[in-house]
Formats: sequence, structure tokens, C-alpha cells
Amino acid sequence: MLSSRAIATYGTVLLLGISGLTAFNSPPSWLRTSGVKLENPKDEVLLKTLVQGLSEAHYQPQPIDDQFSQRVFELYLKRLDSGHRFLLQADVQQLRKYQKALDDELKKGDHPFLDLSTRLIEQRIGETQAMYRELLANPFDLTVAETFETDPDKLDYPVDAAARRDYWRRLLKYQTLVQVSEMMDEQAKKAEKPLASKQAGPITKRTPAELEADARKRVLKYYDEWFNDIKQTDAADRLALYASSLANAFDPHTEYFAPQDKDNFDIALTGRLEGTGALLNEKDGQISVADIVPGSAAYRQGELKTGDIILRVGQGDAEPVNISGIRRDKVVKLIRGKKGTEVRLTVRKPDASTHVISIIRDVVIIEDTYAQSAVVNEGGRKIGYIFLPSFYADFNHNGGRSSANDVKNELEKLKKAGVQGVVLDLRFNGGGSLQDAVEMAGLFVKSGPMVQIKSRQRPAQIIADPDASLQYEGPLVVLVNKYSASASEILAAAIQDYQRGLILGNTTYGKGTVQQIFDLDQVLPSTFDNLKPFGSLKLTVQKYYRINGGSTQFKGVTPDVVVPDAYSTLGDGEKDTEYPLPWDEIAPASYKLWSGAAALKQLVAASNNRVATSAGLKLITESVQRMQKRKNDTQVSLNLAGYRAEQELTRAAANKYTESQKLVPPLEISLLSATATTADTTQVNRAARFVKPLRKDLALREAVTVIKNAAL
Repeated sequence: MLSSRAIATYGTVLLLGISGLTAFNSPPSWLRTSGVKLENPKDEVLLKTLVQGLSEAHYQPQPIDDQFSQRVFELYLKRLDSGHRFLLQADVQQLRKYQKALDDELKKGDHPFLDLSTRLIEQRIGETQAMYRELLANPFDLTVAETFETDPDKLDYPVDAAARRDYWRRLLKYQTLVQVSEMMDEQAKKAEKPLASKQAGPITKRTPAELEADARKRVLKYYDEWFNDIKQTDAADRLALYASSLANAFDPHTEYFAPQDKDNFDIALTGRLEGTGALLNEKDGQISVADIVPGSAAYRQGELKTGDIILRVGQGDAEPVNISGIRRDKVVKLIRGKKGTEVRLTVRKPDASTHVISIIRDVVIIEDTYAQSAVVNEGGRKIGYIFLPSFYADFNHNGGRSSANDVKNELEKLKKAGVQGVVLDLRFNGGGSLQDAVEMAGLFVKSGPMVQIKSRQRPAQIIADPDASLQYEGPLVVLVNKYSASASEILAAAIQDYQRGLILGNTTYGKGTVQQIFDLDQVLPSTFDNLKPFGSLKLTVQKYYRINGGSTQFKGVTPDVVVPDAYSTLGDGEKDTEYPLPWDEIAPASYKLWSGAAALKQLVAASNNRVATSAGLKLITESVQRMQKRKNDTQVSLNLAGYRAEQELTRAAANKYTESQKLVPPLEISLLSATATTADTTQVNRAARFVKPLRKDLALREAVTVIKNAAL
């Protein structure tokens, strides 16, 4: 049995960990057998390195053959023109000649398919760009009885340019129609509140024609910005899209990250970055400051303010770069940088004055990434609540934040507050560090196996928490939903298998695979330093299994008590992805049930009975079914009256969902005293913001009831 601390020495068992690619202890074999032949050698180096890494290190490698080629082709084509807005059927037929030849291209180092697809999409985008402004120049007749299909998967590619033009006419008309309808709703609301409207100025009711003209201007503005972004798509972006398709042909969680994508991934995992702390917004071709992270370098420097428009970005003493018309993600890349380095921002203030602001970059901490807790006061009892957005971990810095340590600290605070039970909320938690999931399970279970890990060429290994101490032994409910994935499922499954607590909510996502991130710059020899950076490969290297031997892969974790919510019918699980790995099972580990397992069965039975008879939850189930039916009706009317009638039905279904929350009295939730009395108003506001929506959370209310009954 391995401890979680032995994970690193065992190899690749951090779900999102970072280390060297063991398959490449020596330079990639293709470097020793072939030369670089592409006009852009970086393309060939990247693609061949990816293919070798995928073939040699993936948990379930695919042969690089015609079937693999077909997979790559379909994935890339879908991403190249996801909405079927640009390419014609004749274009797709041209490209389909290569659908079983991509494996051969990869072996030869020649990529005519990639070259052709790039030429075709750029040509068709150019043709469409020349057309949309013309279509928006004239009013749309919103009284005609015609429809628009909003789901591109139900549409074929346009047969010719005329069919594509008609598609765009309907698309632009639909988006104009939506704007008109929303403006009519706003106008009606103002009419219902004449006093407030009078204070803001006289009410002028606009005619449908005036609304339609304004709506077309808004749609035109949106597409001007959209096409400006598309125009900035370069060869590197196309290559990254193709490389991602190669990786995803193995499984949906094996991915290629371009250098900046990897940076964003690290930020999401660790909750920290190095930069200024300015959050940017792109509008009307300009980059402005949307917000500034409290405590960040920009916040401390004090000159940069929300609403400032950034004109130029300079690095230290270097000549500044004019960023007019540059995509936001590329501006972000210019502004971010290593701690201690200088960035100079030339900004235009709201009063039209221009200033050059020098900021020394520093570490930016994104607090919303981290665990938060509160106390539910119900019937004279205190119940602790912990929200965990992800299983974050900072592998790159000693003493960096760890989700397991943070949850441990939150539990300690709740115990000091005198809570009689704890609700751990893993809803919308997409996972993260496996090590933290194992250690977190150990906070609630004294000792024993927590998960089993199986590599491609190794037998299953049992992973246990090395800490025999118990942080919390009181009543426990874990909330999950369809978006609880990966490390969330490991923790929920361990709690369920030990019968340590009750799992409540909806069946989880179904991701039972382990990924490791490999820095391709570390893989390749110094010969290619002039071509770096190459980005990273996130590779599925293992599967994990519950201690009962079953896998969460594909099937997820089924809760002990199912509580309906608005997301339960959405097709967003692992089984809905392309090319997922199959479910299987292995031998169970040896473990002892929690001492309170017998009492748990009674709590589960009582909770299921309450859920079945709850008027509020019954109403939710009915409204979710209505919303799902409306969601499946993807063809919408382009007649204004017909569209508004359809929207009224959708609104009625949504209102039923809102009404269901009113049938149950709101929960009384308070902040922990240490948070409530802090002088840091930013921290207080953050905590209050997270508490507010919980008051009418029906799943949380049922969890609280379970805890109350358990504490009797």
C-alpha cells in the first residue's frame, strides 16, 4: 500500500501534476531517424514529439492508423468550423479526401491537409466578412413566418454560397430578433415603474422599427469585434488546434496546451499568477481595465484604475507596443511576466488625459479559487458548511496553498464554532490534485486505503493517507452534482465506500482517469532551443478505482440521495464526450466500514422519503423536465410574435423553478466570527457574496436536515 506522500516517487499519479516525461529520458526516437523537412520546422518537431509521447506514454495508446486518422479528421473539422458558418459542402468533400491519410502525413512530416484546410477556412471567412455588413444594412421583416435552427449539429454544411448567405441572413435576423425582444422587455419594465422612470427622465416608447434598427446596430458591433478577433488567428493558433485534435483522439482529457494555455491552466490550478493583477475587458476594439485584484501589484501601486483604456504596453526600458486592435489574450500575455520585472502601461483616463504607469510585477493571489466556510443556524443547531471550488495545489512553490490543508483549517474553525455536523460542497468542482483528494479523505477517515491507481504496465496500487489522525468525526454530508469530477469523485467515492457520510445531489461527471502534464521544452534537447516554447502535453497515464474495485470512469458516483437540480438532465458528462475510455473494475481493496455505518442507512432512507414527498423538489423536477423539453426544441421562430410566445413558455418553466425555492423557508447562514470582524472589507464582501445564494439552496437544506437528524 502506498501513502499519498509516496505518490511522487511512484510516478505519475497527480491528476494535474507536473514533472518530466518518463517516456523521453532520451531524445525522441524520431530525432534519430529522420530530419526536419517542413518549411516551418517547429510544426514538425511539435507534431512528431506529440505523436511519440501519445504512443509511448498514454494509458491506452491508439495505433497511428486509418482509424486514428479518421478520429483526428472529425475532431479537427468540427473545431475548424464548429457552427457550419463558413465552409461549403464542396470544401468538406475536398478535405474528406484526407480523412484516412493523416496518419501517413504524420509519419512523413508533410501536412497538405493542414495547409489546405487553413487556406479554405481563411478564404471562406473572408467571403463571409464581406457579406455580413451588407445583410445588416437593411431592416429585417420580423412578421414573416420562417424559422432558424440554433443547433449546428442538426445542419449540414451549406451546399453553395447562396445557401450560406441564407444561413447568415437567418442567423443575423435571429440575433437581431433576440435584441428587439429584450429591448421590448426592458421598455415594458420601465413602464411598470413610472416613478423610477420619471426620476431617470421621461419615458419614450420606441416603435418596433426603431427597436429593430437599434438591434441591428448592436449585432453589427458584435460581429465587427468577432471578425476582428478571427482575423488575428495565426498559423500558431491553427497548429495548436490541430495538435489538440491529435491529443483528443486518444481520449477527451489528453490535451495539447499552447504556451499561454498552459499558463492559464496553472493559474486555475494554483490560484496564483505573476503579473499586475489587472483584469481586462475588450470592447469596441479597445482594451480597458475591468477590475483590479485587491492586494495585487496594480492595487498597491494605486495609479491604474477601473475604466482606464490601455493604449501601449512596454517591457522595462524597451519601446512600448501599440495594442490597438490586438486580441485581449495577446495583450494579457504582454502584461503578465515574472515577479520583480517592470511593465509600463500607457493608459487613457476617463478625462481623456494620458498617463504612463510603471508597475513592478508580483504574485497575484485569486482568493475565489480557495475553500470558504460558513455556519448554518437551524433550529438551535449549528451546522458547518465548506465550499471547495477545486482541488487546488501549488506544486511549484514551497509552502504554496493546498486544498487539503485549507479544508483542514476550515474544519478547525468550524469545530471551534461548535458545529454539530459538516456539509462539504463539491458541486461544480472539476477536480485537481489527487494527492489532496487522498489527504482530504483522511481528514474524515482515520486510516486505510482511499483510492486505487492502475498504470498501463503496472498492477493496481492502493493509495492510503499517511496521517492516522482524524480531523473531524462528526456527521458528514457531501454535496455533488453533474459537474463534480475527477478528484471530487475520488473523495465522494471514498466517503461512500467507507459509509463515512451521506452523498447527496446528482450523479457525478464520470471522469476516472489520471493526467500528468509534460513540459515539451524539457523533453526536447537544446538543439531546438531556438524554436521554443512548444507548450505542454496533458496526458492520460492512469485510471483510478474506488476501494470497492469499481471505476468512476464513464459512470460517475451515484449519490445515496438524489436531489434534482437544473443541471441534472444536461448531457454534459464523460459519457457525452468523444472517445472516452471505457468503464471497468478491479479487485476491491481491504477496508473496514465506518463505525456509524448502520445509522447512516436510516438517515439515507429518511432523506429519500423526504425528497420523494417534498413539494418544492417535486416542482423542481417538473420544471427541469419542461426546461429540458424547451432546450431540445432548437428550431426557433423568426417571427417576432411567434418568438416572444416561445420565450414566454421558456420563462414560465424557469419561473416554476424559482417558485419551488419559495416553498421552503430560507436558511439562516452566518459568517465565521473571524471573517465577519476582519478589517479587510474585501474579504468580508467576498464571504458575504458566497453566502447569499445558499439561503435558498434546496439541496443544502436537505443536507442540513440530514445533519440535524444525525446529531439527535
